[in-house]
Amino acid sequence: MNRKFTIAILVNDQPGVLQRVSGLFGRRGYNIESITVGASEEPGLSRMVVVTTGDDHTLEQIQKQLYKLIDVIKVIDVSGNPMVGRELALIKISAEPSMRPEVLGIVETFRAAVVDIGPSTLIVQVVGDSEKIDAMIELLKPYGIRELSRTGVTAMNRGAR
Repeated sequence: MNRKFTIAILVNDQPGVLQRVSGLFGRRGYNIESITVGASEEPGLSRMVVVTTGDDHTLEQIQKQLYKLIDVIKVIDVSGNPMVGRELALIKISAEPSMRPEVLGIVETFRAAVVDIGPSTLIVQVVGDSEKIDAMIELLKPYGIRELSRTGVTAMNRGAR
């Protein structure tokens, strides 16, 4: 049965590592739903967080293949244990001054923030799990989404892990 996996990959901070990791997924026919990369707690190492779908066998194959890449230090199935996953979205919407009170009500409900106000647009920043971001986008669609940028999921396990 296919399900969504969130995999954290600790890698050497070297040019070309992102290309090798994403290329591995492409060559094997695995889709990357989202990928984020940034500094980790250890100097010289970066953390990639990849969201993909598949069954348990797919996850096992991905892990084995990743460990074959020279710059991969550690692969963790974050979704295998309780985790915190967050995504950020910036959403530019059409918002004439008369419509802004309605939009601000939605923003407040989602604990989001207006980060830019133009003559006829607002840029809203929302942080949360993917479902929260999706729900916010759906509620803002009637106002006219002019531009949308999402970071993809970043995640880590809860507790002392």
